[in-house]
Amino acid sequence: MHESFERSTWNARYEQHHHVWSTEPDPFLVECVSPLAASTAIDLGAGEGRNALWLAQRGWNVTAVDVSDIALQRLAERAGEAKVTIRTLALRFKEYFALGEKAELVVAANIHPEVHQRAAFFNHVIDCVALDGYLFVIGHHRDSLGKAGPPDPERLFTEEILRDGFAPLEILRCEVIHGVSDLPGHEESPSVALWARNRTA
Repeated sequence: MHESFERSTWNARYEQHHHVWSTEPDPFLVECVSPLAASTAIDLGAGEGRNALWLAQRGWNVTAVDVSDIALQRLAERAGEAKVTIRTLALRFKEYFALGEKAELVVAANIHPEVHQRAAFFNHVIDCVALDGYLFVIGHHRDSLGKAGPPDPERLFTEEILRDGFAPLEILRCEVIHGVSDLPGHEESPSVALWARNRTA
């Protein structure tokens, strides 16, 4: 898909709503990250920045990456109101991964690549995690089909997909989460969350 189409499509979606996504951070992320000392973090597909903002408010040095410059502008505005600084990059994932950046915490929330792109995407995400750093991934479970996430069941996740896809890391937790949808006003639907650590040299 051409970059301009991706950006224009997502920007059009953001322009239609004051908030496309929930403004609250992922509860599973809060639970996993709260015991950690603040360091560097990368939020991939940050959108309007609910997770990035929460991290920055707790002292993390956050880079938020998203293809939509409108979403990132909203994040920058909210960060200004909260008096925190977040580095925002309006880039496609391919462009960002080419920079070779790493962080102590990488967040990939509700990103569902096409099946033929999934393995490469997961590997690039792993490459972003610094040695002894942590990875948080959450996505819509296949049982959420028709309620949330992409309409293609093959792009939705199971525990096995995440465990296998991130097998090079030490999997600390991988479980189905039953909670409120990331879309305000939508019914509850299951997600799959993974918490892992990079122990490889």
